[in-house]
Amino acid sequence: MENVVILGASGQIASWVVVMLANIDDIRMRLVVRDASKLQGELPNNADVVTADVLNQSQLEAALAGADIVYANLFGDMAAMAKSVVGAMEKLHISRLIFVNSLGIYNELPGEFGKWNDREIGQYLGTYREAADIIESSKLDYSILRAAWLTDNDEVDFETTERNEVFKGTEVSRKSVATLITDIILQPDTYSKRNIGVNKPNTDGDKPAFM
Repeated sequence: MENVVILGASGQIASWVVVMLANIDDIRMRLVVRDASKLQGELPNNADVVTADVLNQSQLEAALAGADIVYANLFGDMAAMAKSVVGAMEKLHISRLIFVNSLGIYNELPGEFGKWNDREIGQYLGTYREAADIIESSKLDYSILRAAWLTDNDEVDFETTERNEVFKGTEVSRKSVATLITDIILQPDTYSKRNIGVNKPNTDGDKPAFM
């Protein structure tokens, strides 16, 4: 039995992951949220809900107790949350972390798309970069996923780039990112100690097509 803790379980990508892992016999999910009323849909038989704040260390440690894999899908002060998650996981001797981050934190976006992305979300990229640095300097077995601009398209179509490669594409579906996360949960050696970009192939341009 693999105990999977999902931090930020009410998020849209996380909601897809919960559906994909529902009723898998050897998976047990703990859905960690600050407000349980924000969870959508029926709770799967293999899931429990825990109310906790990632920035409250005692609450976080209680929520993580017994975890085999932690998947974090968070928003806000990412550096502070990464520090809290890493600290709690190291204290509890939990190794495997999947952490959703943002594209653009390494100036890895090409040309006009990079300039457009900086104009749109540049003010947030510092805390996302710091979060990645905290995780990479930890003792954890991490997978950092830098997702492109997200769509709600009901499709699974993605490719990846490495940390030091130019980012490809401009967008990707939430369902695609959730599929990648699910694949890693089911095969934890996948993308071990890797920091990857995630995009839909053939979506290069000056900005995402939906903007």
